[in-house]
Formats: sequence, C-alpha cells, structure tokens
Amino acid sequence: MINFVKAIILSTIFLCFLISSANTITSEVEVGFSPNRYDTSNLKSPLDIILECIRETKKSILVATYIFTSKQISLALLEAHKRGVHIRIIADAKSNLGKYSSITFLANHGILVRTNAHYAIFHHKFMIFDDKHIETGSFNYSDAAFNKNAENILLLRNAQDIVMTYKQEWNRLWNESDKFKIAY
Repeated sequence: MINFVKAIILSTIFLCFLISSANTITSEVEVGFSPNRYDTSNLKSPLDIILECIRETKKSILVATYIFTSKQISLALLEAHKRGVHIRIIADAKSNLGKYSSITFLANHGILVRTNAHYAIFHHKFMIFDDKHIETGSFNYSDAAFNKNAENILLLRNAQDIVMTYKQEWNRLWNESDKFKIAY
C-alpha cells in the first residue's frame, strides 16, 4: 500500500510538472558571427538576424548603440517606424556626430533619438524588440561590423526576465541622455 501511495504522489508531481511546462514559453537562442563567411553553414549573419527582428516587430524597438552607420539597419528601422512601431534610440554622443550619421537620418524622420556623453564611451550594442526579445553582442550597427570586423550577436527570443533587466538599464540610460540636436 505504501508503494502504491508513493507511486500516486510521484505520478501527480510528474503530471503537475508536465502541465506547468506546457504553459511555459521557452526562450530561443540564435547566434551570428561576422564577417559572414559561412558558405556551407546554416548560421545567419548578424545583419540578417537584426533585419529579420526589425521586420517582425509589431510594437516597439529600443536601441542602445555605440556606432550607428548601417544604411540597411537605418532603412529597416525607418520602415518599421512607418508601420507604426515605436522606436527610440540612445547613441554614443562622440561617435555619432557626423552630419550624415544614421541617427541624424532617423531623427530627421521623426524617430526619437538621444545621445549619451556620460562615459568615456557609450559602448552598448543591444536592441529590445516588443519587450520580448533581446539582441546583444559585440556587433556595432555599421557596415564595417558586417563586412570587415570579427563580431558576434546573441538573440534571445521570449526571454522576458532578461529583457526586463535590459529594459530597466535602457530606461536609466535614456533618462540620463540628452535630446539629439538635428544637424540639418
């Protein structure tokens, strides 16, 4: 009789575990490396991963960036903005001073941009998509990062706990940053 009771208890615990697991969204991980020289690999390039995330986003994108000169990422963000996606960008103040930088281009098209000069360099490189997914790594949002540099990105999909930690830091950085002054 004791073995029977133990078996029922263990079965009940196992069933509860299965039910709770079925209701849990598991996070997915994707990695990319550049320069993209993976002719025979099934790995996507960092740029392809980022562009796919921007295209899939429905509500919001938060960006923290050191260098931002990628025309492809800029155009994808502008298209997302035109679809009604709320985009906000924080960029390093010193590295994005060029008259024709991506942040100037995006700010001129109505995307909210702030610059941060509180550190020797604002070296962050991450994007938060719809408060559900986070992309981070060494990859600067530049053509050099895609074509010339050895870079990496890590995309975590459905990673709410990690996303909320990054979002809290992003909000802190946004609040200490200065409104971007449009150059033209």
